Amino acid sequence: MPFFVVLILVICGSVALDQLTKWLIYFNLPIGDELVVLDGVLEITHIRNSGMAFGLLADQRWIFLIISTIGIGALGFYLFKFSHESRLSKIGLALVIGGGIGNMIDRLALGEVIDMIHVTIFNDFFPWVFNIADSCVCVGVGIAILGIVIDIIKEYKAKKSAPVAENDAGNDDDSNS
Repeated sequence: MPFFVVLILVICGSVALDQLTKWLIYFNLPIGDELVVLDGVLEITHIRNSGMAFGLLADQRWIFLIISTIGIGALGFYLFKFSHESRLSKIGLALVIGGGIGNMIDRLALGEVIDMIHVTIFNDFFPWVFNIADSCVCVGVGIAILGIVIDIIKEYKAKKSAPVAENDAGNDDDSNS
């Protein structure tokens, strides 16, 4: 199977999982209600977010739609046309695109994003509620960065283990005279 098919499956799979979880919350848990999964650790809480992370720029739907469209389009174009990164980095970018599309669907359909995952054990440090799309974006960025770091280390090791060319060695001797 060509790798671009894998990337399309990652994008579609992350959008599908995000939309499925939001659909389940939308129809089964009233806004503001909580479902304790692990007491003191994890809750499912139905909230709506008209802003971005941390509630910034609330009620700026069209700004998000324009920025998301440009960002998703640019990342997709880069991923499928110009990207020379490792497969790991490409998978990370595909997750970012899928997460962006998942939240964009909510903004188009509802004017806001459905959030539901609340890790309560970190309430003092991380009191936010998020969704699968947000997770795909964050994990995708982390995977892309990891792939880039691995590529840099491989390049460094390859250059370090490559034999020194005779011309370079001769130039060094001439400069010492």
